[in-house]
Amino acid sequence: MNSNWFILIVAGLFEIGWAIGLKYTDGLTRLWPTVWTVLAIVISVILLGTAMKSLPVGTAYAVWVGVGIIGTAILGIVLFGESAGGFRLLCLGLIVTGIVGLKLGTPV
Repeated sequence: MNSNWFILIVAGLFEIGWAIGLKYTDGLTRLWPTVWTVLAIVISVILLGTAMKSLPVGTAYAVWVGVGIIGTAILGIVLFGESAGGFRLLCLGLIVTGIVGLKLGTPV
């Protein structure tokens, strides 16, 4: 795997971190959760920009968002008791399929 793909996946993991972090900031009113959330946003965007040096912008952005969606949805289920219904899981599976397809279809 190209190192920029790895960087892109790590950027997606930080996206998950800030998306979940927002829940803990209580509307950005809690100092330390807000600080960690903002830090995760900055790191995520910097890594996304780094990955885009050699990856197509549309592919990189879609994979970044897709990783964030999947991870955030799974953590929402685990941490906050959000719905894990069959249709919702099917849709998340389709997003995973799209991410894999973008990886396989990108010649970098």
